[in-house]
Amino acid sequence: MDDDIRKAALDYHRLPRPGKLSVEPTKRMATQRDLALAYSPGVAAACEAIREDPATAYDYTARGNLVAVISNGSAVLGLGNIGPLAGKPVMEGKAVLFKKFAGIDVFDIEVDAQDPDRFCDVVAALEPTFGAINLEDIKAPECFGIEAELRRRMRIPVFHDDQHGTAITVAAAVRNGLLLQGKSIADIRLVTSGAGAAALACVDLLVSMGLRTENVTLTDIQGAITADRTGMLPNMARYAKATSARTLADALPGADVFLGLSAPRVLKAEWLGLFAEKPLILALANPEPEILPEAVRMVRPDAIVATGRSDYPNQVNNVLCFPFIFRGALDCGATTINEEMKIAAVEAIAELARVEASDVVAAAYGGAAPVFGPDYIIPKPFDPRLILNIAPAVARAAMESGVAKRPIEDFSTYQRQLERFVFRSGTLMSPVFEAARKIPKRVVYGEGEDERVLRGVQSVLDEGIAKPILLGRRSVIAERVRLMGLRMDLGETVRILDPSTDTDVFGPLLADYQRMAGRRGLPPDAAARALASPRGSAAAAMLLHAGLADAAICGGTGDWWQHIKHILPIIPRRPGVGRAYALSCLILPAGVLFVCDTHMVVDPTAEQIAEMTLLSVEVVQDFGLVPKVALLSHSNFGASDSESARKMRRALALIRDRAPELEVDGEMHADTALSEAVRQRTIIDSRLTGSANLLIMPSLDAANISATLLRAAADALPVGPVMLGLSRPIHVIVPSATARGIANLSALAVLQAQNQEDLRGPVEAG
Repeated sequence: MDDDIRKAALDYHRLPRPGKLSVEPTKRMATQRDLALAYSPGVAAACEAIREDPATAYDYTARGNLVAVISNGSAVLGLGNIGPLAGKPVMEGKAVLFKKFAGIDVFDIEVDAQDPDRFCDVVAALEPTFGAINLEDIKAPECFGIEAELRRRMRIPVFHDDQHGTAITVAAAVRNGLLLQGKSIADIRLVTSGAGAAALACVDLLVSMGLRTENVTLTDIQGAITADRTGMLPNMARYAKATSARTLADALPGADVFLGLSAPRVLKAEWLGLFAEKPLILALANPEPEILPEAVRMVRPDAIVATGRSDYPNQVNNVLCFPFIFRGALDCGATTINEEMKIAAVEAIAELARVEASDVVAAAYGGAAPVFGPDYIIPKPFDPRLILNIAPAVARAAMESGVAKRPIEDFSTYQRQLERFVFRSGTLMSPVFEAARKIPKRVVYGEGEDERVLRGVQSVLDEGIAKPILLGRRSVIAERVRLMGLRMDLGETVRILDPSTDTDVFGPLLADYQRMAGRRGLPPDAAARALASPRGSAAAAMLLHAGLADAAICGGTGDWWQHIKHILPIIPRRPGVGRAYALSCLILPAGVLFVCDTHMVVDPTAEQIAEMTLLSVEVVQDFGLVPKVALLSHSNFGASDSESARKMRRALALIRDRAPELEVDGEMHADTALSEAVRQRTIIDSRLTGSANLLIMPSLDAANISATLLRAAADALPVGPVMLGLSRPIHVIVPSATARGIANLSALAVLQAQNQEDLRGPVEAG
């Protein structure tokens, strides 16, 4: 570690406040009644219920989502026995990973107890607090006995991640590596460099998956583990054999798999020729592996290499599994994490590497989408789909093996619930996706060559919500689909149209477009160029206009307004609607907010504010939410007589006249809209209850500034903008849109197309 990294790391841990963790309440403490419910006297009700039935602790406390990361600091990272206090930053870091990847709360607990018996007594006494225990950074051989004793004494999962987390990720890499090399686990020879806790756990798990004990040779710093070695623990002794091999080099001839969990540079390049054909080399010592991948490639190009480092392909990292194993175990109330659950995790991880990577993975790793092969045998640690694969597999295995106290009844529902950890839009979008799946519609994508669009379309296909039409050059789209490892069937499930060459489709549309665009000041030759543009906004809108598509998604590159200018001459407004508007959705840690109008009308009138409100209400209802509308202003319920405040008051009267049942109020401050307690102190007869979820702004400036500020300052996930008031479902995405955002907007567009068809009947293609 150089001085710059050291200083940056210290500043990272120190600023703006020390450490990496905080404790946040899950309930509001806004009123005296809140306090009475949370503490005295209300808390007694929860205490009495748990005393009568201890299982209800999972209903009334955080225990079911709380894990202890516990260490005595005897084997920290590669730093050795630095003690519990010095190891605390590592335990905090582990806690952050649990929260980041699986939404699991953690208390890090550093125990000043080197004696195994005392350590076990301390940990076992903590059982009432936690739903599971993650043992961390405890040296061998004590870690074996500690884990076994705690598993015997405790009725919650106890998992030593240094052993089993490593074993699971290694086993997944071995599973896929052998698949690519055309070998069976029952037939291979495996040689280790290292025989500590992690190496032994890896070999034990592989043996449970079919590796033959007699085909394993362990080596450590003293050489090969032979039958005449004394003082071995049982888990090592089972692999000791009568052999003439005394060194690592002696053990390598004919080996199919090398498993290194030892020290830098112990595997020499000159020994690589000793391996069998197509070997699998896992050199997992950190920060420097047993041999560098480039050294292997020079001598054995037929080898597949994995390391523990992020700067090489095939990183074997514990974070691939431990958050999601605990997620599945907690959610089904498992009393332990057994061998069946670990093998289920292995298979889930291995399977995920064999499908294409998501846009989040590609973004996290420089925009390159990895494809299953010699340089991608295991998923990337930031792949957000890990939880969707692993947690259900682990929970199902727990149930089938009889250790689940709270079995999951509906795995489809459970998987949808897990989406809130994958895409923060998951919970909001669930009803929209469900509705879209019932009657998938034809959605045309104006930027069909864009990688985000292609990944978004892959999600659309996986979800079964639409029949995609991509606009762009066929050769470019086909090549990008191939390089990205996507599974879409071009020409079958996905139609490609090239506006510049498919004259049979776009030729008949040109005259109509020239006529419409001409009324907006676009000459015929310019209209022809616009229709053939590779950006495809005009082409997408014309396909929608002609009934060749049911919905359209445009934009994502270039100027947003230019896309709008191409669309508006083609897609008219709905009957009775005076203007088009844009609604933005922000998914915040505390909930969902819709903000209107963020893009279209600079200074709307009271009538336009009423109109955009009622159009926005329809979209909020499409998301399965009950609209709670606040008309925002610098004025709070008549406090100002400015024109802006009067405008919002006039709009309120118009809205209530047109939709008397709507829960709406204003004009009001933003904090008044979001806090019922603040609102009650301001006015006693508000129709608005709870927190508003639809915020109507007095101007485009206010709406756009509010939405972008919330997105940046509050880490909000945007959905949209959603176009309002147009006669057909067409939306223009912003340049910052993600593939998941495109899939979300596609689902909404399909739902809108379904609703329009219900009103007017099917649209005939023509």
